[in-house]
Amino acid sequence: MVDVVCIGAHPDDVEIGMGATVAAMVRQGLSVAIVDLTNGEPTPYGTPETRAAESSAAAAMLGVTRRTLGMKNRYLFDSVEARTELAEVLRELRPRILFAPYPTDAHPDHIAASAIVVGARFYSKFTKTDMAGEPHYPARLYHYIAVHLALHVKPSFIAAAEDEDLSLKLAALREYRSQFEANERNAAIIPTMENRARYWGGLIGAPAGEPFFSPEEIGITSVTGLL
Repeated sequence: MVDVVCIGAHPDDVEIGMGATVAAMVRQGLSVAIVDLTNGEPTPYGTPETRAAESSAAAAMLGVTRRTLGMKNRYLFDSVEARTELAEVLRELRPRILFAPYPTDAHPDHIAASAIVVGARFYSKFTKTDMAGEPHYPARLYHYIAVHLALHVKPSFIAAAEDEDLSLKLAALREYRSQFEANERNAAIIPTMENRARYWGGLIGAPAGEPFFSPEEIGITSVTGLL
């Protein structure tokens, strides 16, 4: 069982979109698991073995557990089978909070991943089913922004991060050498992530921050939790 499950279409999606928030949650004592729907390969400079080693190193850097499901990169599709595979993981891990990719993107895998998470969240509460595990319904679902479009989405909230959280995010991204070091076309992504985190943090008076979108209204128990 974990407190939070963060789901990506590929290894490095979660780190790009919300790596500092993951680090902050771990620092605050929450248990976090990353679930990658695919292994992310093939890519120009990667292999399945390389990508697995990189994603494991990144997870260790952030202090989280990680697993990779058997769905196929570039062919990810919202189906009953995909929803069921993820739902069984949710019934096993039983998180209170889910994070999923933002549903609007140029990358079809990201769009599909967002839909799969929404469907799997609903499927995970089924009682009369052949799925493994006991019924479970994660209380909250939030979307992180890691898109291939030039979007500036007005977020539902911005999660504040400390300098140490941002440093861990960037260090975790650097573990993906096949994606950001070997591939010159992606070389600017890591410094761009730092700049964006500083921008979002500046909007809320924090060293860094990451934006999130909620499909449901957000309630608070005390205004003291607001920045």
